[in-house]
Amino acid sequence: MADPHTVLPSPYKTGLAGRCPRCGEGALFDGFLKLKPRCSACGLDYKFADSADGPAVFIMLIAGFVVLGAALYVEIAYEPPIWLHLVIWLPLAVVLCLALLRPMKGLAVALQYANKAEEGRRET
Repeated sequence: MADPHTVLPSPYKTGLAGRCPRCGEGALFDGFLKLKPRCSACGLDYKFADSADGPAVFIMLIAGFVVLGAALYVEIAYEPPIWLHLVIWLPLAVVLCLALLRPMKGLAVALQYANKAEEGRRET
């Protein structure tokens, strides 16, 4: 267990970079979205991490805002045919979502660690 007086690295820097939330050195991911079992540098066990659907929801909101806003602007300014909209905006939406997914999942895991997030428990 880490010393409680140790200053953690920024969860924003470590999460977006895909690094360990405790030491900032070891890799967080073992593949595109699969988390490693533990940090290779400090040994932090990543079992606490459960980002669930949080990153995907934020990405849909961000990518939807960007792509829809751009599509509306292009439609009003240039009035292209619908097939051109599909050729432009569908690939952009897919690329934008995939590009944001890993950094957002890393950020969710790092913030869980920094804030000591746990599942809710019922007092009995």
